[in-house]
Amino acid sequence: MTDTSETLPADSEAHAPRRSPLLRLMRYLPLIAPVLLWAVPCGVLLYTGQHWPLPVTLIGTALFVLGLVGMPLAMVRGHGRRQQDRVAILGDTLLGGSWVLFTWSVLLGVLLRLALTVAGVGGSQDRARIVTWAVLGTTAVLLAWGYAEARRVPRVRRLDVQLPRLGAGLDGTRVALITDTHYGPLDRARWSERVCETVNTLEADLVCHTGDIADGTAERRRAQAVPLGTVQATKARVYVTGNHEYYSEAQGWVDLMGELGWEPLRNRHLLLERGGDTLVVAGVDDVTAESSGLAGHRAHLAGALNGADPDLPVLLLAHQPKFVDRAAAAGVDLQLSGHTHGGQIWPFHHLVRLDQPALAGLSRHGTRTLLYTSRGTGFWGPPFRVFAPSEITLLVLRSPQATAAP
Repeated sequence: MTDTSETLPADSEAHAPRRSPLLRLMRYLPLIAPVLLWAVPCGVLLYTGQHWPLPVTLIGTALFVLGLVGMPLAMVRGHGRRQQDRVAILGDTLLGGSWVLFTWSVLLGVLLRLALTVAGVGGSQDRARIVTWAVLGTTAVLLAWGYAEARRVPRVRRLDVQLPRLGAGLDGTRVALITDTHYGPLDRARWSERVCETVNTLEADLVCHTGDIADGTAERRRAQAVPLGTVQATKARVYVTGNHEYYSEAQGWVDLMGELGWEPLRNRHLLLERGGDTLVVAGVDDVTAESSGLAGHRAHLAGALNGADPDLPVLLLAHQPKFVDRAAAAGVDLQLSGHTHGGQIWPFHHLVRLDQPALAGLSRHGTRTLLYTSRGTGFWGPPFRVFAPSEITLLVLRSPQATAAP
């Protein structure tokens, strides 16, 4: 690998990110979301014709009130200035649990009740109680399964990606992608070791981490991140920042990744040479970097490609899929991203799609650019993954020139 570019001054490119509908909505979510997440299930499970004995109703209502009050307090205390990990785990678990309970209270509260009514099953009280037990049972099963999914080592997802401009000498280049490891309050040092062991079995030429390493500073999460230093690649290990780095001293993470032997591609590129052909491997800071106020940090694609031969194929690392508009305009061949987690807990993916052009997998943008969006290797916040499995990705780059050769 040859380093051919340097980070250019931040003022050399002016791209002010537009405020998306999701970001505008997020301004109000801290106020209304907790109320909805706890009040709706409370009403559906206790006050829609069940006629539970008074002690059951009072105890149930008290539990919902405790959740409504306790969850925001735990989130603030756990993730705020105090950074109390045990409290953060409680808050994150309540958040994930309340989201699943809310979702299935709405779905089963309407659909199952309607089906029971049409089928003429029991009286109104019987149907109401069936709905309650169905919601509670479904929630318990999904949370248990979702926790196991979140904590396991991700399965490897393999796919071939054909790039029209890729030289025949680069055909078969193996690119491993991990992203959104989100080391956090739950100690996952052993999990991190096992993820790195799995990556090493892939015998990749290039290993990429597209950001959101952790929730917390490099000093605080160092023990969980250190196994990344054991990752092996025949050519290089490259890394770009995600938005969560900018919540927790991003430069510390850049420095630690460099210390662990990774190449932080902060608005610059390297050249991967194989079989007489060359691939430009470029990276940019996350799109939130500029608003962080951290000197020298911003998404600067022109800087990342400065000095690169425009006739060479380009592989770009950018944390958020929405950067693909700029990538397509610049003629990038393949962008690798994470950020979305595939929604992480169904049906949150509908909200993610308000902000991002892709949720997971391979998609085409413009005439040349392909985007691969990973569902992420770890999880953020709530320790659950429901209908959005994590992944370690192996992309095998294919050249049409090699395919056409006799």
